[in-house]
Amino acid sequence: MSLKNKLHDLKMKYKGTKMAPAFNALHTFLYMPNDVTHSGTHVKAADDLKRTMNTVILALVPCLIFGIFNAGYQHYAAIDQTLRLDPLGNFFTWENLTLGAWTVLPLVIVSYVVGLGVEFVFATIKGHEVEEGYLVTGMLVPLIIPIDTPLWMLVIAVIFGVILGKEVFGGTGMNILNPALTIRAFLFFAYPTWMSGDKVWVHEAVERDALISAGSNLDAISGETILGTYAQNQEPIYSIMDMFYGFIPGSVGETSTILILLGGLFLLYTKVASWRIMLSAVIGALTMGLLFNGVVDAGWIKDGSNFFGLMSVPFWEHLIIGGLAFGIVYMATDPVTGSQTNKGKWYYGFFIGFISVMIRVFNPAYPEGVFLAILLMNVFAPTIDHYVIQGNIKKRMKRLKIKSA
Repeated sequence: MSLKNKLHDLKMKYKGTKMAPAFNALHTFLYMPNDVTHSGTHVKAADDLKRTMNTVILALVPCLIFGIFNAGYQHYAAIDQTLRLDPLGNFFTWENLTLGAWTVLPLVIVSYVVGLGVEFVFATIKGHEVEEGYLVTGMLVPLIIPIDTPLWMLVIAVIFGVILGKEVFGGTGMNILNPALTIRAFLFFAYPTWMSGDKVWVHEAVERDALISAGSNLDAISGETILGTYAQNQEPIYSIMDMFYGFIPGSVGETSTILILLGGLFLLYTKVASWRIMLSAVIGALTMGLLFNGVVDAGWIKDGSNFFGLMSVPFWEHLIIGGLAFGIVYMATDPVTGSQTNKGKWYYGFFIGFISVMIRVFNPAYPEGVFLAILLMNVFAPTIDHYVIQGNIKKRMKRLKIKSA
């Protein structure tokens, strides 16, 4: 008897019991369900929720692999600054892979185990099938947090995000906030010292600084990101190409703009993500960046002020530093929490990019605002769609009156 037949027999055994939803989830993870429709008219398409989620995961895998190498590279480059003279030659090494896997993979495992565990519990209690929505959330969460985030902290945040960010609204497809960003927001506001500052972006940066203060010969290293450097009116030590390729400190999966760009093109090619949201978000970010550059050029903000550093960043450079590109490609395009109308997607995306750069400049304590901007626009997305639909109705009613007259 084949494995598929054995699983089918077990499925029939658990049918009608409390554990049926949990077992069905395991069964359909590997195999398509045997239950199909036999009559009536149905829309036939090759995609379904599981395939859509898997497509997004495939687009995220390069960022995960790069993030693993970058975690090791940033750690060793912090100790030996000469490694930064040839980042490409010193990047894909066994040492970087080993250290990166040791630090990143536990975050991925905990994210999936805890998040799916909560999903299974709710499915069993409520008696519905386990939904595939967390497949993408479980991959996003480790990629948008600092490398040394404690696992116990991640456990609490995932439980909070899945329950209050999704399950209380009815599960996948009913939530108004992006679950991954809800988890990130919980971590930021509950444990701010672990989510921001200049000691959280490089593995063991805090411990090395402690050794230095105790008289160790290790070189001092802060692990500060480019955004933090600009916020302090200092010039970053990284080149534009370092920023574009991703050889810089930051959250695990947000640093490589080129891989994020390729992932975005893959999502557009497979028609999983909306090009309207991506393009309008880029336009919004560039517009806000241009406005700030204009303020600096006009002399309204003087060198040395709290806002000068990030205001003076070339407007296009905002797209290759911080998590703006990652947020636009992988989270602003969430089909559940974003605008549903085509016209609404333009407004929705534009304000995400616009507000992201605004928060980045006006919040010196945390100069990365893309996750706050996306969550804010998640709340306003239904309102945007409402006014777009009402506007369309008014236009049609007006045309109807003209024709009838």
